[in-house]
This record gives sequence, structure tokens and C-alpha cells, in this order.
Amino acid sequence: MSFFRTLARPMLASSFVIAGVDKLKNADDTAQQLSPLLRKAAASLPFKSDEKTLARVIGGTQVGAGVLFGLGKFSRLSATLLTVISLLNTFVEWRSADISTKEGRESRRNQLLKNLSLSGGALLASVDTAGKPGLAWRAEHLAADARRNASHLAADARKTTNKKLHKADKVVRRAVEQATGA
Repeated sequence: MSFFRTLARPMLASSFVIAGVDKLKNADDTAQQLSPLLRKAAASLPFKSDEKTLARVIGGTQVGAGVLFGLGKFSRLSATLLTVISLLNTFVEWRSADISTKEGRESRRNQLLKNLSLSGGALLASVDTAGKPGLAWRAEHLAADARRNASHLAADARKTTNKKLHKADKVVRRAVEQATGA
């Protein structure tokens, strides 16, 4: 891991970890704020669950993913989870912000920009391969190598076939010459 990744990952993760801890400490407030979304999520789950439990799960997931990301473990997966949670939080906070005053609207805009920036950073981190080729790159280059090898094999097969045909043609001509007595 490069020096900058070693430094940047914990810096980015710290905001998510602190927000997740806050969600865990204040599960009632989190459940109330996320209530419309949590009601739909609780209804779609195959088991009985209340909104407060789901709020704790979201907070715990945010803390866990943030810690893993900060440590550089499962960084792409944890960054993806952080992106999803961050976008969810961005939407909920934007929707529930007080816009009755000018200061409230400015605060809402600033909070939206901050959350979108964090989401963007997490999204970039979710596709960062740390200098190692990703799965898509490997598959693309494997296919290109296979095409190149197949074309070389086809060219070799054509050369071999042409040589064999040329030899067979010589043998047939000799046989014809011997049969006609020339």
C-alpha cells in the first residue's frame, strides 16, 4: 500500500466511523430520521424486525466497513458499503433538513455537498485496485491473449497445411510421371 493510501484511507474512514458510532448511540433518533426507508426495508425482510434494530444494523455496518476500510482490509467491498450507506444518509438528511429559513437552506446545501463529496471519495475508493489489475482488466487481457494465440495457431496450421499439400502435390506428380512413363 502506498504512503498516500495508508494516509488517505483512515482519513476518509474516520467520518464514516464517527457517524456510525453516533447512529449506534442514538438509535432512536436514527430510526426516526430513517423511518420511511426503514419501514419499507422491515416490510420486505423475510423475518420480523423493527426500525430501531435496522438503524443499529446500519450504524454497525457503517462502523465495521469504516474500520475495515481504514485498515485497508477488504477495502473495495467496505468502500462500496460506505458509498451505499453514505448515499442513503445523504438522501435522508437532504429530505429531512429544515428549509424554512435562509440559514436552514444554506446548511442543507452545505450538508448535501459534504455528503456528496464523502460519497464520491468512497466511490473512488471502491474501484481503486491499489495498482493491481482489476478483474475486468485481467479478463480483457486474457481474451486479447487468447485471440492473439488463436490467430498464431491458425497461421501455423495454414503453413503446415500448405507444406503438406505442396508435398502431396509433388508425390502425386511423381506418381503420375512414373505411371505415364515420362
